[in-house]
Amino acid sequence: MSGLLLEHGPQTATELAARLGISSAAVRRHLDALVASGRVEERQVRDAHRGRGRPARRFHLTDSGRSAFPHAYDDLALTALRYVAGVGGPDAVRAVAEQQLAGLEARASSAVEQAVAARPGETVDRAQALAAALTAEGYAATASALSGGGQLCQHHCPVAHVAAEFPQLCEAETAVIGRLVGTHVQRLATIAHGDGICTTHIPGALRPGNRTTPARPVNGERAARASARAASSTSTTPTNDRERTPA
Repeated sequence: MSGLLLEHGPQTATELAARLGISSAAVRRHLDALVASGRVEERQVRDAHRGRGRPARRFHLTDSGRSAFPHAYDDLALTALRYVAGVGGPDAVRAVAEQQLAGLEARASSAVEQAVAARPGETVDRAQALAAALTAEGYAATASALSGGGQLCQHHCPVAHVAAEFPQLCEAETAVIGRLVGTHVQRLATIAHGDGICTTHIPGALRPGNRTTPARPVNGERAARASARAASSTSTTPTNDRERTPA
């Protein structure tokens, strides 16, 4: 029945019954179910050919009803990005990805800040707040705490097929996550690369703000840098990066 509305446009129950060869009562039962699911809506339209009397009750497909039919959005996006890549190279694709995610970042950032503001003086898990914001955007996200930090998991990716060819989308999204949780993050798995979920590791304790790198080196990094400086200051043997050829 949805197919008839898509092919022939808005119709009355009587018109649908005539096309299907069944009773109007049976058609109305199906239409009631489609209206209840949000896939079809009923509108009263006055038909000039009907003359006086009650307006005709026509049934229309909603946006939700149309979305149930196949679309070629992925093909269109791939064609567009392939053209962008051919004209401007990888940096142009990256710019498109960042622009596409700008709206998502603004909405998610507002949601995270609202969650923080709602609990003044308390430590708010920004990853949990971000997971809720991403879920509202259709990513089906969850966050969990680990001994070394936490993980943000996205169980759905709206652009997985496109990101499989253009990893710049995943890279831009990872940068957005880092800014929103306020710390450096590491992408461990992605749906676009064949994994079951997109998993992002969030190391250490989360800090408020939009910093994407640690404010100062952790203890292990400081020790490694001090050791490297000491070695360079005491070494007197010149180095040569080119491979020596035996005499």
